Amino acid sequence: MRRAVLLSLLLGSGSFGQAPTPETVPSGVPDSSVTLQREPAPSAGVQRVLDGVRRDVRVTLLVRDVKDGRVLESLHADTPMIPASAMKTVTGAVVLVDRQGARGWWSTELTVPAADSGKAKVKALTIRGTADPTLSVADGQNSLRELARQAFAAGVREVGEVRLDDTRLNAVSFASTVYESPMPAVRLKEWPVSLVSLSEMRASVGRALIAELRRAGIKVNSDVPGSAPTYRPYKPPVLKDKEGNVLPPDPVIPVERRPEQGVASVRSGSVVPFVWSVLRPSDNSGAEKLLATLGAGRAGGGTLKGALARERDVLEGLGVNLNGVVLGDGSGLGRESRLTARALTDLMKVMYDLPYATGKPGLPQNLYREKQNAFVEALPLAGTGEHLPNHGGRGGTMSTRLVGSGLDVRAKTGTLPGVSTLSGYVTAKSGRVLVFAVLMNGPETAPLLTLRFQQDQMVRAIAAAH
Repeated sequence: MRRAVLLSLLLGSGSFGQAPTPETVPSGVPDSSVTLQREPAPSAGVQRVLDGVRRDVRVTLLVRDVKDGRVLESLHADTPMIPASAMKTVTGAVVLVDRQGARGWWSTELTVPAADSGKAKVKALTIRGTADPTLSVADGQNSLRELARQAFAAGVREVGEVRLDDTRLNAVSFASTVYESPMPAVRLKEWPVSLVSLSEMRASVGRALIAELRRAGIKVNSDVPGSAPTYRPYKPPVLKDKEGNVLPPDPVIPVERRPEQGVASVRSGSVVPFVWSVLRPSDNSGAEKLLATLGAGRAGGGTLKGALARERDVLEGLGVNLNGVVLGDGSGLGRESRLTARALTDLMKVMYDLPYATGKPGLPQNLYREKQNAFVEALPLAGTGEHLPNHGGRGGTMSTRLVGSGLDVRAKTGTLPGVSTLSGYVTAKSGRVLVFAVLMNGPETAPLLTLRFQQDQMVRAIAAAH
């Protein structure tokens, strides 16, 4: 059973999961969701902080013991809130699960028409990918240079044209988010941030691959990359005997209708370092790239909608309470998404338990203590004192928060005008690990530095109370 049963009422215009406008709901007014299970109220220390929060700022929170999941403190924990960059926590976790933990990877391959398999001269060479955000032009094994080297080793000497497979990902659909960037199935990590046109992206991949093929000793006859045709499974013609009875289909598929054959393949290293590089500094671009990998080659036509559906399926499979949750993008840069404190703590409890280790697998408590949990270590570490330019380091966006507190806090921040969130793990005074989520929504004029200070005070109070 769900840990709590949520009775949802139609909010505002009646759209399920849409929270009331933050500017119109004071923090002291109960939200319109009712949890049938009574849970502990905020501790005295947390309540003192809450008493100082502006009346036009809504606050929801949930604190639980990460070992047994028991709720220790709760305030409107099922109210959907704008999450800001807390969405990156969800995206990063789902990608780790989707890729099966620290051992997961992304891949890219070169294929030729089945009729040209084994030949030195091929009509076309097609590059196909799973939106790997770490693919390089010439750096290491996961590169176009390595693909070209393998193609030459496989006997390819002349190529009519290079083609890009555009069927695994509907790149344009991802441009509908606030980030406004298409997400092709083959991308290069060397692309500048200013490269936002799909045609420019395709041309960049095509030119780079052609150059690497020629460098490897393969002749390429066309300088203009083309698009791979959509593959349609072969349907054999109906055969009948003289009496008109239907005969079994011919098992032989004509060579021109067979799937293309691979001649080269590369794959990324573990997805973990990239997830870390996204969550710690709160990289919007990287988060949207991670979301795109969830859609590549999947049902749903490789669209943004399909990627978000995959994300939701993973969360449901993990047992996360999704009542009121709305998934709109990968980064939280937009204001369409909604998360609840319950959903966030559900997810972080599961990710604490999963044996996804950066090193040798072990018990959850040991991995956490030794800083080996692949997901937990993606979260910024509070109080490291790193300066802002070094937010890609271990402290990330938490480096200057809770400095000198003596607390072990690994948590993800979230900030938009009028929105501030903080969720993660803290080791309490008793030594036990707690998972917490604090989401604050108010008018866009709400003082964010004050909200962050109040969140830090809550974390101190939570650690002291337990």
